[in-house]
Amino acid sequence: MNRRNAIKLAVGASAAGVAGVVTLTTAFKPKKTAAVEPKKIELGESASQWKYAQLNPAASADVAYSNYKIGSCMYGVSSSIISQLAEKIGEPYASFPIHMMKYGHGGIGGAGTVCGTLNGAAAVIGLLIEEKQIRDVLIAELFHWYETTLFPSFKPQEAVYDYAPPKSISKSVLCHASTTRWGKLAGFRIDSNERKERCRRLTADVAAKTVEILNEYFHHGYTTVHQNNETVNECMACHGSKGKLANTTGKMTCTSCHDKTVGHKLFGDVHYKYMDKRK
Repeated sequence: MNRRNAIKLAVGASAAGVAGVVTLTTAFKPKKTAAVEPKKIELGESASQWKYAQLNPAASADVAYSNYKIGSCMYGVSSSIISQLAEKIGEPYASFPIHMMKYGHGGIGGAGTVCGTLNGAAAVIGLLIEEKQIRDVLIAELFHWYETTLFPSFKPQEAVYDYAPPKSISKSVLCHASTTRWGKLAGFRIDSNERKERCRRLTADVAAKTVEILNEYFHHGYTTVHQNNETVNECMACHGSKGKLANTTGKMTCTSCHDKTVGHKLFGDVHYKYMDKRK
C-alpha cells in the first residue's frame, strides 16, 4: 500500500469513527426536561400581616440607587421596597429592622455567592408571600430574568459616579460570575469605581423588576414568562431528580460554572444509556 492510499484509508476510518460516535450520541441522548408552559399565578390566600400596596417601579429604582451607598446591593433593593411600604402602610414596615439586609453585600459578606440584589428581592417576596409554590415561582421568574437580561439599564438623574457602564448578560445569579463577566467586557477591575457604578445601577434595575412582579401578582395575578432555561432542562435530564444520575438539583444556569468536557460530549449519553438506574 502506497503512502497516498494509506492516508485515504486513515482519513476514511477516522471519518467513519466520528460519524459512528455522532450517531451513537444522537441515538442515546436522553430527553430534555419538558419545557414549562406559561401560566397564570393567582393571588393566594394568606393570613400574613405583611400587606402590599402598589409601588412605582421607576421610583423604586431611584430609591434603590440612592440607598446603595448606605448598605450596598441587597440593602438597596430591600430597603427601597420596605421604606416605601412603610410610608404607605406604616406598621409593621415602619419597625422592620432593615439594617439586617446589609449582610448581603458582595454575594453575602463578600463571599461572592448569590447576587445581593436577588437575595434582597427574594427576601421581600418571602416576606409578602407565604405560599411556597407561589413564592418559588416568582423568585424563579426574577432569577432567570436576571440571568438573561442585558444590564444595567437604569440611568440616574444625578449619577454618584459619572460613568455609563456597558451592558452585559450575567448568565448566572452568582455575584462573582456576574461581576467578572461584566469586568471582562468593560475592562475594569472588581474594585474599580466603574464596577461599583455598574452594580449600583443594577441594584436599581432589580428593584424595579421586583416591584413590577409584585404589582402584577397582587393586582390581578402574575403570568410567567421566564420559567424555561434550556441549559438547565438539558442537564437535569441526566442529573435531576428524574434522571438516572439524580445527583444535583437547581434552576440556575449550569454552564456558567460547568462546561462539558470532550469525553462528556462524546460518550456521556452513551454511558447514560447503559448505566444502571441508581436507587
